[in-house]
Amino acid sequence: MSADQMSVGEMLAATVPMARTLRLEFLETTPERAVVRLPDQPDFHNHVGGPHAGAMFTLAESASGAIVLAAFGGQLSRAVPLAVRAEIGYRKLAMGEVTATATLGRPVAEVIAELDGGARPEFPVHIAIQRADGAVSGEMTIVWTLRPHS
Repeated sequence: MSADQMSVGEMLAATVPMARTLRLEFLETTPERAVVRLPDQPDFHNHVGGPHAGAMFTLAESASGAIVLAAFGGQLSRAVPLAVRAEIGYRKLAMGEVTATATLGRPVAEVIAELDGGARPEFPVHIAIQRADGAVSGEMTIVWTLRPHS
């Protein structure tokens, strides 16, 4: 399968070793929303038997990367997407599988217009991490940039 035929999730799983290691499942990837699931795996549990905080961070970061690629993949010939900073809050105990849902915090066209204007745009991606029962166990915001190629 060529890169052109791969879905964003397949591409991330093929090129990001940590996504493969955690066996992340890319359920939905569009410019509006990305949904990624971390299956319940004892190898990645913490001291209370739920997913380790690092695994949950990686899950959320992977969901944000998926939506960034879906929204800005057409800009890769002139800019590289990079995470600038992240903040995560763990709200409720997570047990079992967890799912991260990412949404863009700015309109795609607005970010591209800044890039077109010669700026290095920054934009937030908001992620909710949910347990199987729907309760939000964590929330994360990652600020990304599109760094123009030199």
